[in-house]
Amino acid sequence: MSDKPKSTLKRVKTGAFERRFSMARAGFVAGTRLAAQSAGNMFSAKDQRAGKQKQILSKQAHYLADEIGKLKGSIVKIGQMMALYGEHFLPVEVTEALHTLEDDTAALEWATIHKELVQELGDDRLALLNIEETPLGAASIGQVHKATIISSGEQICLKVQYPGVAEAVDSDLSAVETLLRVMKLVPITEEFKAWFQEIREMMHREVDYDHEREKTKLFRERLKGDNRFVVPKVYDQFCSKRVVATAYEPGLNIDAVDTKALSQQRRNQICSAALDLCWKEVFEWGEMQTDPNFGNYFVQLGNGIDEIDKIVLLDFGAVREFSDHTLIPGRKIVAAAYLHDDKMLLEAMDQLNLFRPNTPDDARRGLLKLCYMAIEPFADAERFPPPSYLLNDKNEYIWGDSNLPARLSMQAGLSAAGSNRHFTMPPRELMFLVRKIMGAYTFMSVLKAEIRGSDILAPYVAEPALSE
Repeated sequence: MSDKPKSTLKRVKTGAFERRFSMARAGFVAGTRLAAQSAGNMFSAKDQRAGKQKQILSKQAHYLADEIGKLKGSIVKIGQMMALYGEHFLPVEVTEALHTLEDDTAALEWATIHKELVQELGDDRLALLNIEETPLGAASIGQVHKATIISSGEQICLKVQYPGVAEAVDSDLSAVETLLRVMKLVPITEEFKAWFQEIREMMHREVDYDHEREKTKLFRERLKGDNRFVVPKVYDQFCSKRVVATAYEPGLNIDAVDTKALSQQRRNQICSAALDLCWKEVFEWGEMQTDPNFGNYFVQLGNGIDEIDKIVLLDFGAVREFSDHTLIPGRKIVAAAYLHDDKMLLEAMDQLNLFRPNTPDDARRGLLKLCYMAIEPFADAERFPPPSYLLNDKNEYIWGDSNLPARLSMQAGLSAAGSNRHFTMPPRELMFLVRKIMGAYTFMSVLKAEIRGSDILAPYVAEPALSE
């Protein structure tokens, strides 16, 4: 959540009619413009037509993103999720526009939040707290206020969900689906419907604060004794269906100037801990925080001598469990890529039904090559070295100089592996797993880590771990 809300609002528009009307109006305007400009583009020179059509679509997609952003509430979160997980369905111009939706939004004024707190916690419990009226941060579906427990002096955070947001989720989703149909931005196939259902389930998890509270407790229990991490304590006394109360844990943003200014050794320690947690979630726990947003992490600085820097883990609303149907072959794909084992990798892909009956061998080989390239930062640098400029004199991978995402995109585009006609739609859970790992890659790049990824991954890809 943002630490500087832009302004304040009296309320969030959550009425189904007014939100549907706003979306319908935006869709009508964008659709009309798109149709008219597309028709006009037919008279453009043939070699310029495709490029101009992309520009037309991009302009209207950004208009829609701006209109969605004005509504606040669950529809903004829906747009953000579609940006993250919609690349298999939505035109790139649309996902790029949706990525502009900010979680840094205007806060609700204190009178509205206080009324919600009274309704959720009651006057008696609120009397036990001194609550700061200015929020620490505001996001699309709620905002956070710092409070002090009067009797003990403990500082806590109250995460308050905006009134009516949970009730508006299904209506907002229906409005978005209608918009996609009207503008013909995506074919409404069975695969699309399954993907959109996943977005629906994610949204309901996001507004389920009981779920978030229990997952926070679970991760706190799992990581107790591991001094690399801090998971805030939950204060059940001040929790409700629409409020989550946790210990106030201050820290720096991952991409803060002071965080990035830490010594190489300290940044490496932070990044090694983050990677270890990522693989622990995948290989041991079978559930993970699927939201790669940097706002879900803080760094509490040590002294650089005998007190280590710690990662504060926040916001467990996006934690989800994964089925063995996806986890077992997913783990096998990571292990096979690490070992450069073609046979194991193809078997795992078959288990996930990634190939069509007529997928040619060159397409299969292209996908193998992509997997080996993706695992590059974790490969044994002596057996499977990356480009030489990405290794320091200790054979550590230099994340800050890596252009791996660009090389992956180029390889996918050049090879048969880049052709969707050769492959089925990946299981929904696999897309979240890939996003989780890519989020870890971004984390490493931002802090310019220089570490041996193989030392972190190797213990998790041993046979016993894979068979569990």
